[in-house]
Amino acid sequence: MAIQKGSKLNQLERLLPEGLLVDAAWLEQQGYSRALRRQYVSAGWLIQPVRSVYHRQRTISGWEQIVISLQTLLQYPVSVGGRSALELQGYAHFLPASPDIRTIHLYTEKKIPGWLSKFSGYANFISHNRSRFLSPIQHDEKVLTLECSRNDTEVTSLPGGLLIMPWGQWKWPLVISSPERAILELLDELPRNESFHQVDMIMEGLVNLRPRRLQALLEDARSVKVKRLFFFFADRHQHKWLSHLNREKVSLGSGKRVIFRGGKLEPKYGITVPEEINAVH
Repeated sequence: MAIQKGSKLNQLERLLPEGLLVDAAWLEQQGYSRALRRQYVSAGWLIQPVRSVYHRQRTISGWEQIVISLQTLLQYPVSVGGRSALELQGYAHFLPASPDIRTIHLYTEKKIPGWLSKFSGYANFISHNRSRFLSPIQHDEKVLTLECSRNDTEVTSLPGGLLIMPWGQWKWPLVISSPERAILELLDELPRNESFHQVDMIMEGLVNLRPRRLQALLEDARSVKVKRLFFFFADRHQHKWLSHLNREKVSLGSGKRVIFRGGKLEPKYGITVPEEINAVH
């Protein structure tokens, strides 16, 4: 019995790195019954921060470890996107300081686990439908594992405008939206959850977007609102990459769109914007 117990513990050390977490279903699939989990918690070999969630001795110090656990060990198709992805890549450092508890925007085609809300001490996780206006991500790469970025300190590309960003001293892979995808996700939040002024400031700093990636995302996007807003802000700042986009391949629909109620009509794209926002600097 002692040999079996030691073998199971050794296996757990290999399967569950310190600093990451898993749920009861994952442990059950690995052969750790409810009784065994209860025994491990009692002995201090496993820590149960909330119901049905476990990790080993090392504490969870940041929201990144929770998301990486979702992406790698639990295999949830989830990415960090929108404002959160732009912040991670240094494009929103000039915005007002965030409160003590950060808001992290997660994008997925699948419902995120309910226990995520119980980790509100680390972040306020907000879930968005990743395929609401862009095609569902079709991954043709290997299943994401903790080894994906272990030997690479550089950001690598995934299909659909996603990136793998090595995180922390272990170089664990954190899947995030590229700036090209993240700005479209951010525009989708206008005007209810983002302001025109802040989006305008972010767009001003996006001087190094990749036209090829951007072109593919714009052609794929189904939201007329997002595409019109993108070109409206792009025209304002006239970055060099703008001249490399083929606008004729991007459908902007027809008719007017009331985006900002009480605003002025921007005639080129047929959208209403705040009075103080001019078409071009």
